[in-house]
Amino acid sequence: MAGRVAVVTGANRGIGRAIVRALARRGLRVVLTARDVAKGESARAGLHAEGLTVWFRALDVRDASQAHGAAAWVAREFGQLDVLVNNAGVLPDPKGARAATVDAAVLREALETNTVGALAVAQACLPLMRRGGYGRIVNVSSELGQLSSMGSGTPAYRVSKAALNAVTRTLAAELAGTNIKVNAMSPGWVRSDMGGASAPRSPEQGADTAVWLATLPDDGPSGGFFMDRSPIPW
Repeated sequence: MAGRVAVVTGANRGIGRAIVRALARRGLRVVLTARDVAKGESARAGLHAEGLTVWFRALDVRDASQAHGAAAWVAREFGQLDVLVNNAGVLPDPKGARAATVDAAVLREALETNTVGALAVAQACLPLMRRGGYGRIVNVSSELGQLSSMGSGTPAYRVSKAALNAVTRTLAAELAGTNIKVNAMSPGWVRSDMGGASAPRSPEQGADTAVWLATLPDDGPSGGFFMDRSPIPW
């Protein structure tokens, strides 16, 4: 994987930053993206202090024009794009939210970032991957989006992640035979701004499966849903 180029969205902290760190340590040229320029630059500088060379690009995944602008910048800077990790995500549900009463604006907020944003970035990156005949797209989903065990609570987040899983399956089917692999993964309950301090898993543990999927060999899976490097039900 040395020399491959990766873009990781929502990567200024938590799982995203752990993914960037792990990929950079494997020799990939990694572009760290975030909505907030100051936070993104701070994350890049922190990784640089660890001896890692990464690049920063401001990107709000809700803005398709920014996604295309970021892809064009990657094309100019590197001439290729091999890996996309769609990590940017929000959990806008207020405490105690239920599907019967959740405000439609909350649902839209979750969908715009977690689903539509992820697809928009993938659409912007795919031409570069097609040109290179290689691609690994990893969608950071959640067990809360599993239809097989769907329960109550956090309805907007659940719906957006279930929809992201549908995007994963659809894209993977459309790209079959191209050596562009598309998979989803659940990081589990991770200690982060979203997961909280009491979560049992570290950001590095949450990032591990995403890194594995981002560096799959040519005979690796596509169209799957994974946690801890093992398939899990949809």
